[in-house]
Amino acid sequence: MTTKTDPFLSDQFIRKARLGSGLIIFLFVTMHLGNHSLGLISLKAAEAGRGVFLAIWRNPIGTVVFYGAVIVHVLLVLRTLYVRRTLRMPLGEAFQIVTGLLIPLLLIDHVLGTRIVHDIYGYVDNYHSIVRTLWISSPVDGIRQTLALLAVWIHGCIGVHFWLRYRPWYTRITPVVLTVAILLPVLALLGFANMGRTLIYISTEEDERGYVGGYYSDVRSFGESQSVPGNQIRSDIQPYRVTLYGSFSLALIALFGLRVTRRLSERAHQISIRYPGGENIRVPRGFTVLEASRLGGIPHYSVCGGKGQCSTCRVQVVDGVDSLPSPEPLEQKTLNRIRATPDIRLACQLRPTHDVAVVPLLVPMSESAIPTYSQTTSPGREREIVVFFCDLRHFTSLTEERLPFDIVFLLNRYFAIVGKAIEDAGGRVDKFIGDGAMALFGLGHPPDEACRQALKAAATIIREVDRLSEELAEELSVPLRIAVGIHSGLAVVGSMGYGNVKNLTAIGDTVNVASRLESAAKEFDTELVLSEPVAALSGADLSGIESREIAVRGRAVPLRVFIVPKEESARFA
Repeated sequence: MTTKTDPFLSDQFIRKARLGSGLIIFLFVTMHLGNHSLGLISLKAAEAGRGVFLAIWRNPIGTVVFYGAVIVHVLLVLRTLYVRRTLRMPLGEAFQIVTGLLIPLLLIDHVLGTRIVHDIYGYVDNYHSIVRTLWISSPVDGIRQTLALLAVWIHGCIGVHFWLRYRPWYTRITPVVLTVAILLPVLALLGFANMGRTLIYISTEEDERGYVGGYYSDVRSFGESQSVPGNQIRSDIQPYRVTLYGSFSLALIALFGLRVTRRLSERAHQISIRYPGGENIRVPRGFTVLEASRLGGIPHYSVCGGKGQCSTCRVQVVDGVDSLPSPEPLEQKTLNRIRATPDIRLACQLRPTHDVAVVPLLVPMSESAIPTYSQTTSPGREREIVVFFCDLRHFTSLTEERLPFDIVFLLNRYFAIVGKAIEDAGGRVDKFIGDGAMALFGLGHPPDEACRQALKAAATIIREVDRLSEELAEELSVPLRIAVGIHSGLAVVGSMGYGNVKNLTAIGDTVNVASRLESAAKEFDTELVLSEPVAALSGADLSGIESREIAVRGRAVPLRVFIVPKEESARFA
C-alpha cells in the first residue's frame, strides 16, 4: 500500500538539506577567502585572522557541522544524479553538477595536508608552512589549489544565485553581491601571493618546517620529544589518501553502475508518451513527462528547473487520465494554486505508470531562437505591486496642425518628464503607448513605500507638465493636461514578448484597474485618480479630497477612488 511521503524523506526536505549543507560550506569558504585576503595587509594579520577562523571551525562542534555538511551535500548531489532519469539538462544545471563533483577531487589532498596531518602529528598548518609549500616549494600544488578555490567559489555563487534570484529584495542588492563575488576570490589570491613573496625573504628554522620540495619535513608529534621523518608521514597518510579517493571514485562508479542496471531492467517496463505533434516517446516507467520531453528533444518550458515550484511545465492529459498516480503534496499544492482540473498535471512531477497522451499547455509556439532545454530568465511571479498609468489629454487636437518633427519633439519632452519622474521616485517605466505611459512600482520596495513613490511621481509629472505647457503656450492651441491613474494589488510580473523584444512587464486585474482609473481621471476632468488601496497603504493625507465609488469592468463590487485635482497633487511631492 502506498503511504504518504515521510517529511524527512520528501523531495522538499531533501532540497532543504542540500541547500542548508551548501550554505554551511559556502560560509566556510567565504570566511576562508576573507582570511586569505588579510594577507594583503601582512602575514601577521592573516595569522591573526586564522586564529578566529580556527576558533569557529576547528572545534568538535564546528568540525562535525562542516564535515557533516560536506558529506551530506556530496551524497545528495549523487542522489540527484541517480534519481534523474536522463542526464540531459540545461547547460547551467550541468555546469553546477560538474563543478560540484570536481570539488572533492581537487580538495582531498589539501585536507590531508592540513587537518589530517595536524590532528595526527601536530603539524603546524599555519600560513607560514602552507604558503611556503604552495608558493615556493610546490607551485604546481598551488595552481591546483587555485583551480579548486575557483571551482568551489563559482559553484557556491551559482547555487546562492539560483536560490535567491526570485526574491524581490535580491534585485536591489545584486550589484553589491556581484561585486563581492568577483572581488573576494581576487583579493584572496592577491593576499596569498603577497604572503608568498614575503616568505621568499624569510629563512629561519621555524619557517622551514612543513613541506620541503613538496614533502613534509620532520614534524614533532603530540607529547613526543623526537621528530617524525617526512617519509614516514607520507607513508602513514597514504591509506587516508587511498580511502578518500577510493571512496569517492567507488561512489561515482556505483552511481553510474546503478543507473545502467536500472536502465537495463526498465527496458522491459517501458511506457509510451504521445504528444500533439505526433511524437511518440518511449521511456522507462518512472520517468517524468518533462524528462521524456527532454529525452525526445521536444521543447518544454520548465522555469523552476523541474522542482514543482511553478506551473509552466503543466500538461493536459488527454488519454490515460484514469491510470495516473495521485499527485504528491508538492505537486498538489501548485495544482491547487492554479485551480487545475484533474486532467492537468505538472510534467516535472508526473511519473506515468501506463501509456498516456499529453498536451503541453505552455508551448514556445514556433520561436526557433528558444533552445530545447532553455529556461526563461525572468519567469512570471505573482507579486503585490503598484501600477501607474498616465496619458496626455486632448493629444489629437494638439497634433492636428503640427509638423511631424514638432510632434516628435513634444512627445520626447513629455516622455523625458515622465521617465525621469518615475525613475527618480524609484519606479520602473514599463512602456510608452502612444502619448501614454505605464510604470511599475514595488519591484524592489514594499507596497507601502511603492504607493508613496507612485504618488510622488504623479505629483512631479503634473507639476512639470504644467511648466512645459507654460513654456510652449504660444505654440499650443490648448494647454497640456495630464491624466494619471494609480492602483495597487497582485499582478503577474515577468519577461514577456517575442524573440528579442522581451521586457519585464505586468498583467492582471491590477493593471486593468489602473488603466481604468486613468480613463476615470479624464471623465472626472481631473489630473489624478487613485484607488482606496493606494490611499490606505501610502498613509497620505487625503483630507478634503473627494472620493467616489466607481464601477470597474470585470469587477462585481464598486471600487472607491479619490479624485485629486491639480492644485491638491502637490501634497504628495
